[in-house]
Amino acid sequence: MAGNRLVELGKLGQSPWYDQMTRSLVTQGTLQKMIEEDGLRGLTSNPTIFEKAISGSKDYEDALRDLVSKGAGVDEIYDALVVTDIASAADVFRPVYDRTQGEDGFVSIEVSPLLARDTAGTIQEAKRLHAKLARPNVLVKVPATPEGLPAIEELISEGVSVNITLIFSVPVYAQVVEAYLKGLERRMAKGGAIDRVASVASFFVSRIDTAVDKKLQELAKSGHPSNNSDVTKLMAKAAIANAKLAYEKFLQLFSGPRWEKLAAAGARVQRPLWASTSTKNPKYSDLLYVDTLIGPHTVNTMPPATVDAFRDHGTPRVTILDDVQGAQALFDELKKLGIDFLAVTRELTDAGVKSFSDSYNDLIAAIERRREEVAHV
Repeated sequence: MAGNRLVELGKLGQSPWYDQMTRSLVTQGTLQKMIEEDGLRGLTSNPTIFEKAISGSKDYEDALRDLVSKGAGVDEIYDALVVTDIASAADVFRPVYDRTQGEDGFVSIEVSPLLARDTAGTIQEAKRLHAKLARPNVLVKVPATPEGLPAIEELISEGVSVNITLIFSVPVYAQVVEAYLKGLERRMAKGGAIDRVASVASFFVSRIDTAVDKKLQELAKSGHPSNNSDVTKLMAKAAIANAKLAYEKFLQLFSGPRWEKLAAAGARVQRPLWASTSTKNPKYSDLLYVDTLIGPHTVNTMPPATVDAFRDHGTPRVTILDDVQGAQALFDELKKLGIDFLAVTRELTDAGVKSFSDSYNDLIAAIERRREEVAHV
């Protein structure tokens, strides 16, 4: 569609993905329409999204009734509902995957967050999901925890495409890239093809500002004397600055002899993906984490309201390289104020694991509740 701002993103090298999943997106043709009209190129899901979908809609009534009648347990029902949804969404995106020769058209499914601290369990579950879905355009989501990193390397070496989640800092991002590169090198060394092994590295953006802004507000209340400056001027800047430095690191790591050897064998760059891009603070622009992070070889996965906002009033131009020096200066300023940014990101990782685990448990509870309701109808 001419003039569609979301389509313009694709022309600038950024893939717009949809951070949402309900069965009706597929059955009512909404995803297909967004692919055709908005240039939508992928989809992400997580336990929170599925919990809302399964407990808050009638989409799953028939499937639930059928599974309950067959005596399926809660875990079996979870697997059947979620895997079916991801499979059907992947099938809708398959033409995008084929058209882009494996560059795009991906749908993500999450390994249980309860395995975030279990390397062996993560590997086993990711392989199971990969085999069960048996679609080349499915990414298995694995968190960038210390236990997740070796799992990522192993999965890539086995040809499992991975979406690495819960990345908050550039040092952890560098470890994620290293796991990807090592996995590719191991696969290549044993004669495996690497041209269709895909990966994205998902930075969770808005949560960084939520955490840093809170610390800046605390400093402002305490009357922090540092340079007599208004520390609140630094609010709503850390997340974007962090992403810009991550992109700079991406350009460094995917260049040079090591990468060129892998690229010559068909390897694809592991694209940075900006996640958690809805604006949490109503005082900030609703497109703060979209307009500012547009660039080649990136993905922005947006929830429905953010997709609608960008379609309506987004500004499609390359911005990811704007003021990278200023980004570094911001972190120097935060350090002077006594804000330990790496400590903030570690706390965010732990909080993210807990949040997804809680959502997963809520999802299982919702399925149990729905199972009981259906069983007694």
